[in-house]
Amino acid sequence: MKPTLISGIQPSGRLHLGNYLGALKNFVELQNSGDYKTFFFLADLHSLTEFPESADEKRKQILDLAIDFLAAGIDPKQSTLFVQSAIPAHTECYWILNSITPLGELGRMTQFKDKGNIPIKKTHDEEGGFVKAVQTRSGQEGVNAGLLTYPVLMASDILLYDAKSVPVGDDQLQHLEFTRTLARKFNSKFGKTFIEPQGILTKVPRLMSLDDPTKKMSKSNPSGCIFLDDEPQIIMEKIKRAVTDSENTVVYDPIKRPGISNLILILSAFSGESPKKIEREFSNAGYGTLKNAVAEKVISSLDGFRKKKLFFKKNISSVRKALEKGNKIAEKQSAKKLLEIKSRVGLL
Repeated sequence: MKPTLISGIQPSGRLHLGNYLGALKNFVELQNSGDYKTFFFLADLHSLTEFPESADEKRKQILDLAIDFLAAGIDPKQSTLFVQSAIPAHTECYWILNSITPLGELGRMTQFKDKGNIPIKKTHDEEGGFVKAVQTRSGQEGVNAGLLTYPVLMASDILLYDAKSVPVGDDQLQHLEFTRTLARKFNSKFGKTFIEPQGILTKVPRLMSLDDPTKKMSKSNPSGCIFLDDEPQIIMEKIKRAVTDSENTVVYDPIKRPGISNLILILSAFSGESPKKIEREFSNAGYGTLKNAVAEKVISSLDGFRKKKLFFKKNISSVRKALEKGNKIAEKQSAKKLLEIKSRVGLL
């Protein structure tokens, strides 16, 4: 029997090049390798840590992400594609795992510390005396409990399917190690129940913003981000405006030359050539020549995706059928595992 592999993406807006090269393209390659029983899901419960403007917007995000999965090449005949919130076992298992999770471990998670970093401003007391620090976030900008317990739900997503492998980026390695620790702890306390999953790191390092190569490419900064459904002319313009440096020599050095190195990395990811080989190919060329080559390669590589996305947007019924099929498979498998988990802890 093939080992199970599982991973998901949050439906929280348009996917960009970093999402594609770091996750979605890798998912398709792993699916097509034939080495795994593949499960991919729309992590809509996770995405609620950042609420959209409306319920309709969230529904649109979920459907758009399903279309992106299918347009990229996820095949419902080869993989199980499902919606996280449609599978009740995820939240039941999450609650059980919460009960054996030390609060301190969650507070030490790097992503929580980053996202939960509350800005502080100094102010005087009512009498104008001592200076005191006050938290400045409120409302939707406040730190919610979901950000803290996110890793437990992620562990539930993985452990419910007896997954041996999980494709992850380097920013998720700490969460995966937490999942492994939680599996060991549960097994030690209640008997052998869970497999300790192994990570499969993406081959593509983190892409950086085109207009600020010191920061990660992010949808929150559209001008420095190439979205998968950007029109070819928009892609060309964004890459031509990409920040480089004053050297005008094509050298791959992510530390000293982050801007030009980011463009080389993008070309490498789509062409399959190593960054050093690209460096040699463009050693006698200027930045303009490299930027044109990068833009043309990105545009041609995403052409199939854009066409398939238009097809699925016109055939929404096929998208919904794919999700319905995947939800049934995921629900059946996860429900069986949940019964075992509940029995172990005495709930059955």
